[in-house]
Amino acid sequence: MNNNTQTTRLYHSMLSPFCRKVRLVLAEKKIEVELVEERYWENPPDLKRRNPAGKLPVLRYRGNMLAESQAIIEYLDETVPNPPLMPQTPMERHEVRRLCAWFDDKFNAEVTRPIMEERVWKKVMRSGYPDSRVVKDGLRAIKEHIDYLASLLEARRWLAGNTLSLADFTAAAHFSCLDYISDVDWDRSEMVRDWYATIKSRPAFRPVLADQVPGIHPAPHYAELDF
Repeated sequence: MNNNTQTTRLYHSMLSPFCRKVRLVLAEKKIEVELVEERYWENPPDLKRRNPAGKLPVLRYRGNMLAESQAIIEYLDETVPNPPLMPQTPMERHEVRRLCAWFDDKFNAEVTRPIMEERVWKKVMRSGYPDSRVVKDGLRAIKEHIDYLASLLEARRWLAGNTLSLADFTAAAHFSCLDYISDVDWDRSEMVRDWYATIKSRPAFRPVLADQVPGIHPAPHYAELDF
């Protein structure tokens, strides 16, 4: 029997964009949550019990264990409808999902994962020294992605349309991880910088901006709303 009185708990990793997108949506929905940091690379025995895939994030919510970040945030939007973070028409929802996949697949493979792996996770896991060539490739790729976002924002208020959506929180989760280590060239596009500044100023973002990863200090501008 599910126990809906259980504390909502998110098993996460602080600088994971997939965990951050869930944190941001929980905060936007004003759902109080207890955060439990998991050193997933050490293969904690309970992780696969919570999620057979052995991946983070995992959300305990209303007595259920929820896994996979996109599935989690869409579940939250359906079960806690205010404020709505998915548009009304099928085509608009398709665009939100397309952009969520863009960031979680393409952007993550080309930018977030290689840069964070080299500049953060190798240090945290004590698994070697960063490969500067990999970092340079990621920094080169992010320029193309910023240009693409700028082209979207020329005709839209938000990434997927004229209303704030799960696509914006997904994108912001990835950018915030990279911004923590100062690896976003915000001078490349004023529109993209303004978009990030707007979403960064939302109350939902405050807990993320307060993150402090042991041994890895955030960039000086990381928590500044005017950057």
